Amino acid sequence: MNRGIRFALLVASCTAAQAVAATDLVAVYRDARAFDAQYAAARFALAAGREKLPQGRALVLPTLGLTAGDTTSRLGLIPYGPTPVPESARNFYNRNYLLSFSQPLYRPQNLIQYDQSEYQVRQAEATFGQADQDLIVRVVQAYVDVLGAQETLTVARAQTIAIGEQLAQAKRNFEVGTATITDTHEAQARFDLSSAQEITAQNDLDNKLRALQQITGKLYSDLKPLRHDVKLSPPDPNNMQTWTELAEKQGYPVQIQEAVTEIAKLQAKFSKAGHYPTIDLVATYGQTQQTGSTITAASAQLNLGSIGVQLALPLYQGGGISSREREAAALYEKSMQDLENARRSIALTSQQSYLGVISGIAQVGALEQALVSSQSALESNKLGYEVGVRINIDVLNAQQQVFTTQRDLALARYNTIVNHFKLRAAAAALKEEDLQIMNSALTQ
Repeated sequence: MNRGIRFALLVASCTAAQAVAATDLVAVYRDARAFDAQYAAARFALAAGREKLPQGRALVLPTLGLTAGDTTSRLGLIPYGPTPVPESARNFYNRNYLLSFSQPLYRPQNLIQYDQSEYQVRQAEATFGQADQDLIVRVVQAYVDVLGAQETLTVARAQTIAIGEQLAQAKRNFEVGTATITDTHEAQARFDLSSAQEITAQNDLDNKLRALQQITGKLYSDLKPLRHDVKLSPPDPNNMQTWTELAEKQGYPVQIQEAVTEIAKLQAKFSKAGHYPTIDLVATYGQTQQTGSTITAASAQLNLGSIGVQLALPLYQGGGISSREREAAALYEKSMQDLENARRSIALTSQQSYLGVISGIAQVGALEQALVSSQSALESNKLGYEVGVRINIDVLNAQQQVFTTQRDLALARYNTIVNHFKLRAAAAALKEEDLQIMNSALTQ
């Protein structure tokens, strides 16, 4: 792996190997490579695109053809008129074959199409490279979407349990007269809302699992989550301009459009070459055997061979060649603008992903600190409620803050990781080894 643009996900501490019970990210990715229809279609498109080169080469190589025929005829004579000619009939056959050879000597359009075929192969390979990058990003996105949905569901369940305990305590306090019915009603309302949120979270998790199943063909019962001691670090190199330049130079969308532009440039030359003559070397050899014809019953064998140079010069085709020439020139200019747009778009994508990583790391740090503060505030509110200086709604709000912060922290980590992958994909630098690094940050 290129150390200059390595995937920057650092694990805070090394742990001993654990028994693998849950499915990890690499296993999910390999399932996706074997199942995903979008990736399979891209693979077959690559195989088809590579055939453009031998097709283009065939235009400058000789051609050899053979035609043959075997005809049997019957000639019947029926007399008519006063002359007494006897009625007669005879059969005769005609057998022939013709071997033809042609070698282009000067066909500029064929040479241009051959050059185009090389760029068509490059385009197909770059398109498949983009599909490979997209598959990794889609797998990572779907994987962490499931983890995020699981985290949200876990938080929702824990919140329901905590509010349920608070509701039970409010009811007991009301029964002994140390709290008002308002505390019970507030706790009950929060409990009902939390129950509804738990149902929503469960439904979202089911949807995320089905989305992952669409890519891999499997419905996973357990995925390895991200370890809580994972520390995220900035991209390496930690310079947005460097990543932007890499994306503009080697990003697959740019490579695809560069190939398209070269094809359009050659197409303009192809259209212009429509005015030029063509010269071919042609040769034929044939044999005809016949046992007769309509005018003679004599058998004969004819052998004929020829070789020569054939010239063809377009003189006038109604202005069609000139029109196609202008059309190709305009399409070439369009492809140049499309190339510039591809560079600008991939630059924007890399910049957004880079900023997403940087801001995500800062957000994770802030949320980690916020979680510590929220937990301290919850403990203080619980103690204050017990001694009578806080009311039940204060405890409920503090609990809500803790659970919300836990959920936001987990989602911020996942979003930052996804942006890491998107950043590398924009620079066409994403590989399976990056998934292996990500795997080291997972736990059972």
